Parts: sequence; structure tokens; C-alpha cells
Amino acid sequence: MTDFFKGIAPIKFEGPQSQSDFAFRHYNADEMVMGKPMHAHLRFAAAYWHSFAWPGGDPFGGQTFERPWFGDTMELAKMKADVAFEMFQILGVPYYCFHDADVRPEGADFAGNTRNLDEIVDYFAAKQADTGVKLLWGTANLFSHRRFMSGAATNPDPDVFAFSAATIKTCMDATQKLGGENYVLWGGREGYETLLNTDMGRERRQAGRMLQMVVDYKHKIGFKGAILIEPKPQEPTKHQYDYDVATVYGFLKEYGLEGEVQMNIEQGHAILAGHSFEHELAMARELGIFGSIDMNRNDYQSGWDTDQFPNNVPEMALAYYEVLRAGGFTTGGTNFDAKLRRQSLDAEDLILAHVGAMDACAAGLKAAAAMLTDGKLEAARDARYAGWDAPDGQALMASDLDAITARVLADGTNPQPKSGRQERLENLVNRYL
Repeated sequence: MTDFFKGIAPIKFEGPQSQSDFAFRHYNADEMVMGKPMHAHLRFAAAYWHSFAWPGGDPFGGQTFERPWFGDTMELAKMKADVAFEMFQILGVPYYCFHDADVRPEGADFAGNTRNLDEIVDYFAAKQADTGVKLLWGTANLFSHRRFMSGAATNPDPDVFAFSAATIKTCMDATQKLGGENYVLWGGREGYETLLNTDMGRERRQAGRMLQMVVDYKHKIGFKGAILIEPKPQEPTKHQYDYDVATVYGFLKEYGLEGEVQMNIEQGHAILAGHSFEHELAMARELGIFGSIDMNRNDYQSGWDTDQFPNNVPEMALAYYEVLRAGGFTTGGTNFDAKLRRQSLDAEDLILAHVGAMDACAAGLKAAAAMLTDGKLEAARDARYAGWDAPDGQALMASDLDAITARVLADGTNPQPKSGRQERLENLVNRYL
């Protein structure tokens, strides 16, 4: 045990009337929701990078956090792991997620990185066995180091492509060894700043080939989890090849991978793409590629990815409504890709940020389940499109322009607009919150 969280007991459910900061008011892990325990719906995971690797900087200022494990040695990496697993147990989260660079010291070269990752994976395996905490997904950091400044898979230098491919292999091996339920590809710098120095077609082909290699390797090693892509618009690269769910789906179709890869969708990234979170979730559901979510929020007054802890229950209710409509999570879950504000320095801040986020998710889930069970929203939607289910509506879809024109003339068709009743439905949603 470390003393970083000294004096903080495991967080318990105390109900809405609790006056304790260190208690759940809405997240009752074993409460049954639509026939499943709440923990099985939400499948919470803590993000290793923001909680334990981020130093507190932003575009206008440097490090504000001074953690005892900050440093580039294996001893400190193991201390970081000790603290991380203590936090997972205090919160009762069943999962965690990591990039390779979050958990191991940087080596002198690829071989050094691999040795360090292998050593910390063995340490994690023992921690998982002791605590019961599991790995939701692993991934490779192919964006922070200066070698990736022009991308990883899309880099103009073949050596960077090779280094990236080899790094992905080692991270997939690590994820497999730790029993990870998914592997995520996050293209933080897979894009370009200007076409003046960019061959877009070549870069897209390189990205497609890399993804094919990943899928091939998944089958080669018998990895049973899902391969997930996380769409990432605008930041940091001006034009991203993985801008949103629809863009990624077109890419998957182009390379014949739509049956092999699913989406890990982040709330903040949806906002940066000009969408709502529920839009991206619904799009993934309709396309059959919904997998997992990164739960956070952006500051709507900022034009960049602020990765704040979520606290907007109405927005979260609409998000979980789409998750439930998709059938819920299978291998995916709710990962808190969220970080403290750079002024929130204390260990208590890290715990309470997660407590509040877990409670808000639980409240959103319960509202979403109530909406879906009650069925009024679904009934209103069905009624709006009922004409398409009638024989005449179905016949239209199988007809052609000549036949349809003849019918309109013969019947004297002269449709009048009908209300979409948006405000009524928005009022209905608010009744469940």
C-alpha cells in the first residue's frame, strides 16, 4: 500500500440523502436496471493516462501536478501502478484502460520500450489477480513522442510506419496477456496541416493497410476482443482522416473492414466534430459498429478538447438512451477519459471527480432506462413514420419515378406538413430526470 490516498476509505452507496462527499448517491452497483445490475450496464473504467500520467499542463502553461511517481524509471512506474490499483479499489471500478507510454518508462529504442512494457505487464497481471480489476482495453501512444509529429500510420517516413506497426503489435500482445476485452486505435496525429506537403491518397492507403495488419494479427493470435477505432476530429491535426463515425465507416467500407472494427466514441470528440454525443452513438448503432464509449465533456466556450469529468445528467441520459437502444455494451464500457482541472491538486480531488462522474452516469442510465421502458418516445417516433409501414409506403420504396408520378397525379396527392412536436418530446425527456 502507498500513502497517496491515505485516509480515504472505499466509496459506498449511501443514497440521495447522503451528506458525505465521499459517497455514491445514485451509483448502486448491484441495483437492477432493466434486468441487469447497474455495474453490468455501465462497466466503468478509469483512464490511466489522465489520472496518473498527465502533469497538469495546457496550451498556455506547464506542469502543475507534482506526483511522487513522476519520473522515467521502472521503480516509479511500479509505484504509479500501486497507486492506480488503490484508486480502482477505492472507487470500485471494475476496469481500467492504458496506453503503453502511460505505464512504462521510455526506452532508448523500440527494444527498450518493449522490455519495459513487458516488465510492467507482468506487474499489472499480479495486480489484477490480487484485486479482481480487469483491463477494458489497451492501446499504443503513437502521438506524443516527436517521432510521430507527422503521424504514425500516415507518416511520410516508412521507418516511422514500421516503428508504429511494431509498437501496436507489442501493445496488442500486452492487451492479450492481461485479458483485455478490446484493443483501441487512436489516431491522434493521423491527419495533415496543409496539402502543400501532403499526399492524401498515399496516407489514406497507408492507414488502411495498417488497419488490415491489425485485424490480421488479431486473428493470428486468437484475440477474442473487439478492435475499436476512436474518431478524433480537428485537434491536434487540422484535417483528421478519422473525423467522426460516418467518416470512419466510409474508410472501413473502402478497405473491407466494416465487419471487423467497431467504434469507441468520445463525448468531447463528438462535440469537436460538430455533433452531439447521442448523434455519434446513434450513427454507430445504425451502421452496426457501436462498441464502447469514452465519457467526458468539453467546455462549450472553448474550441479544444478540455476532457472534463462529466456532470451533465440530461446529456448523459440521452447518450445512455442510445447505448441501450444499441443493446448495451458487450465487450465495451464507460471509460472516463477525463482529467482534473490543473488547479485541482489533491488526492481527494482525483477520487471525488470520479465519484461525481460515476453518480452522474448512474443517474443518466436510470433516466434512459425509464424512458426506454415507458416507451413513449419510441411510440411517438413510430407514429411519426407510420405511413412508411403501411402498404402504400412500402410500395413507394420498391417503385420508380414514373410510377410514383402517375400515382401522385391519379390520387391528387397534396400533402400538408405535420408537426414534429419537438418541444413536447423535450418536455417528456425532462420528466425522467
